[in-house]
Amino acid sequence: MVKRIAKRPELMAPAGDFVCLEAALKAGADAIYFGIRGGNMRAGARNFALRDLPKIVSKCKESGAKAYLALNTIYFESEISLLGRVCEHSAKAGVDAVIAWDFAAVSEAKKANLPVFLSTQASVANSEAMVCLAEKFGIKRFVLARECSISDLKKIRKVLDKRGMDVELEVFVHGAMCVSESGRCFLSQFSRGKSANRGECLQPCRKTYIIKERSESGAEFELGESTILSPKDLCALPFLEKLVEAGADSLKIEGRNRNAEYVFETTSSYKKVLDFYMDFVSKGKTGRNPEEFENLKKSECERLKKVFNRGFSGGFFMGKPVGNWTSDISGGTEKKFILGHVVKYYPKMGVAEMAIDSGSLKEGDFIQIEGKNPSKDPRFFRSKISEIRVGGLRSKFAKKGDCATVSVPEKVRLGDRVFVFKKA
Repeated sequence: MVKRIAKRPELMAPAGDFVCLEAALKAGADAIYFGIRGGNMRAGARNFALRDLPKIVSKCKESGAKAYLALNTIYFESEISLLGRVCEHSAKAGVDAVIAWDFAAVSEAKKANLPVFLSTQASVANSEAMVCLAEKFGIKRFVLARECSISDLKKIRKVLDKRGMDVELEVFVHGAMCVSESGRCFLSQFSRGKSANRGECLQPCRKTYIIKERSESGAEFELGESTILSPKDLCALPFLEKLVEAGADSLKIEGRNRNAEYVFETTSSYKKVLDFYMDFVSKGKTGRNPEEFENLKKSECERLKKVFNRGFSGGFFMGKPVGNWTSDISGGTEKKFILGHVVKYYPKMGVAEMAIDSGSLKEGDFIQIEGKNPSKDPRFFRSKISEIRVGGLRSKFAKKGDCATVSVPEKVRLGDRVFVFKKA
């Protein structure tokens, strides 16, 4: 399937809060990127407080994952001292690197001896810029502009290797795309007073609009059946091996504004495909059927459709997008509903008793259990229900008002929240 593989690339997942962090780590992410309130490109995410840094790093290290702090917004003069304190605390906590593009952030990170990854916001798309920035500012990794193709990635990697440059290349492989050049859009600032360049984008591009005639009649027309300024989500899973072959060192999933099930499902899917492919290559392409790999990618793409998405696109990886690039109605094929809460746990049997507060549960359903207080207890796991008991008797179904017992793969606690997934 490839001519050569240098190494297995890192799989990087997003975390907007501790529950998402738990989900990403359980899904097997090699690295986590996250933001601190007021200093990253996802101001709408729950984000973390400065005091959370040691806990975040500790959780990542326990799972063998890297911890990267996103400082990828623009900073005003009054924020420089705070930026310096954030970098100092990050270095002390053991953060592995910061993702930045404002050179004040780059400078403060360097003062704190923190490695710097240059954000995609910088729109770096060629090897000459990378050589210059690496030599002058010590940039360790470049997150390629989203407009770059696989061919661009391959050419850049070849030039950097030839020149002996010890820098890494990172690419986004999944998640939201912006109609503007690598996110540098003024539409939200102009229309709502919230700057996309400060991580506050209200995404007016995702809305539908009305065309109103300038006449006495004032006739109005809805602009088509789709949101023409809203691109489909990026999904590189169908050609993930091509990015590995081209020399990507890190594969990044977008989504610090997304929920825990999105983080878990997308990270799990990409890890499963990446692991399969690297195993295939390490064995000299023996013992595995290429057709099996293609079928795996197709099945995992179907899995990705279950969680929130705007439809999928290959972005610019194969060149200029053609055809229907914009999204229709947003959603996923599955939705999460509150089911109830845990009332008792039997550790020897690995069984939980839960009160069904809303909806229903049947054999074969997937449930998700989260800690009662996510900020203090960010536990997260998903499980398929193989057997239900109501009143001690086997039942295929449990409804609102019932107390149902089910097997669970992990310890749960009194009051833990239970969710169930149903087709949308």
